[in-house]
Amino acid sequence: MHTIFCDMHHNVYICRMENECKICPFSSKASEKLCECSYDELNENHAKVNFIKGNSILKQGNLSSNVIFLRTGLAKIHLSGPSHEQIVRLVKAPTYLGLPTTFGNKINQYSVTTLSDVEVCYIDINVFQKLLKSNEDFSYEIILELCNSELESFRRCANRTQKQTRGNLADVLLEFANHIFESETFTLPISQSEIGKLIDTSRESVSRLLSEFDKDGLIKMNGKQIEITNKKSLELISQNG
Repeated sequence: MHTIFCDMHHNVYICRMENECKICPFSSKASEKLCECSYDELNENHAKVNFIKGNSILKQGNLSSNVIFLRTGLAKIHLSGPSHEQIVRLVKAPTYLGLPTTFGNKINQYSVTTLSDVEVCYIDINVFQKLLKSNEDFSYEIILELCNSELESFRRCANRTQKQTRGNLADVLLEFANHIFESETFTLPISQSEIGKLIDTSRESVSRLLSEFDKDGLIKMNGKQIEITNKKSLELISQNG
């Protein structure tokens, strides 16, 4: 392995090894479509960085100069509004971060902060654009990911405005179980206040509803530890809003 940079003070490590991209166990579906020469170019023009929980990967308002790929871990996408911070959604690796911003006006329109220790790859934007132009299947998968992300944003927006808080909280718990942790027993990755920012309600409302879900036998709650004990009823609450 050839180490490029190591900064213990900021808990950031950057490293690269020969043919790393080709053998990467966390590669995206898009990168699996690359040709041999493109793997070589990608390998020579990326930097792998480790962040600890609570670190900022992207900062709102800063210039975006790289494509970012989340290799491992969990993060939150959030933005500062006129009156308060809004958590847009949680993202789980592997996935690309900030593509609309990177190829749009070059200024980050939101922030991304780690919710666990993560590994991230920074990819030179000019190289990434070259890969898009020279690899049709790669480009198709990137477009597909962007489309799915946009449709998910529309769905979340509709749910927030049309569902009651109980339905939105049920959505969050089911998302944790079905997609984030893939288990019906998990530790909440964000605080009750942050859950409130995710579903547009107060911390007090989140706390009250979690207690009601616990009392009604939908979940078992011990601090931040959650066990979904009646998934079918929770899904009905989600569906009925």
